[in-house]
Amino acid sequence: MPFDGARETSVVQETQKQVPAQEVIFGGLVSYGNYKIFAGGTDCKLYTAGVEYDRHSWGYMLKARVDYVGEILPVVLLWEPDKADIWGNPKSTSHHIVPGLGISPIGARWIWRDGKAVKPYLLAKGGMLFFTEKVISTQASYQSFSLQSSMGLQVRLNPRVDLRLGLFGDFHFSNGFAVPVNPGLDVMNASLGISYHLGVPPGR
Repeated sequence: MPFDGARETSVVQETQKQVPAQEVIFGGLVSYGNYKIFAGGTDCKLYTAGVEYDRHSWGYMLKARVDYVGEILPVVLLWEPDKADIWGNPKSTSHHIVPGLGISPIGARWIWRDGKAVKPYLLAKGGMLFFTEKVISTQASYQSFSLQSSMGLQVRLNPRVDLRLGLFGDFHFSNGFAVPVNPGLDVMNASLGISYHLGVPPGR
């Protein structure tokens, strides 16, 4: 049977079109301040490291590609005061680190200028954090609900790898009054990550 190069090329191109854009991002964040709007905790810092999966699942909105986002955080470190009242107000100038982990199975990313070298993005993720001790208050809980939001840029390093620069983010967690005491915490943060494009990178 003769080889039909044009047909083979057409089949490959059609297959590529049917495969949605996907990325795996290795990164983390560092907080640089906190505020008391939706939470009472203060004088704390948060550090995370983990893996995020992004998949083009929901078409386009406001000229941005809309992706599903899920994340696993095997490293979560909370730097908090040694002593605090039940509402999270520090009663000590000394601090200690509480380790934990997190998962955010629900999230979305809006990314503009798809296929270009520099792409602005807006990101939101929701999930849970689990710590080895009760955090912010000794009368709070070991686990909390989490909500993250961030904005930044993805910069192309090569056809398959991007650098993610999270210019500003907010990380909120609280237990949702699963127990009577719910101080919670809001921190501002910056993030950094390496994005690896799976399959055929779009627009490359």
